[in-house]
Amino acid sequence: MTALFVGEGGAVDAAEALRTALAEHEITADVHDGYGLAVVSVWVDLLVWCDGRRFWWRTEWNARQRRPVYAWHSALEPVQAAQRVARRYADLRRKHPARPEEGSACPQ
Repeated sequence: MTALFVGEGGAVDAAEALRTALAEHEITADVHDGYGLAVVSVWVDLLVWCDGRRFWWRTEWNARQRRPVYAWHSALEPVQAAQRVARRYADLRRKHPARPEEGSACPQ
C-alpha cells in the first residue's frame, strides 16, 4: 500500500511522483512548491495542484456559472492520475501545439 503524502514535504513528494509518472507518458513537467502546496506545470492551461492528499486541475470553463470546472484524483494514485492528466494534455496540445523550435512548454 502506498503511503499518504501528508505532512512536511508531502505535497512536493506527491507532485514529484506525478511528475515521474507523467514522464512515462513522455510528458515533461516541472514541480514548484510553497505554502504547503505543490504545482506541477505541464502545459499551457494545465497546472496540477497538490496538497499531499489529492491532485486537481482545471478541465474546462462553465460559461453559465462563470467559473472553472476542476477534476481531481487521489495523491495515493499518481500513476492513474498521470493517465488522466495525459489525456487532458493531449487535448490541450491539439489546441496549443508547440512551435517547431520548441520541444516542450517547460524549458530545461
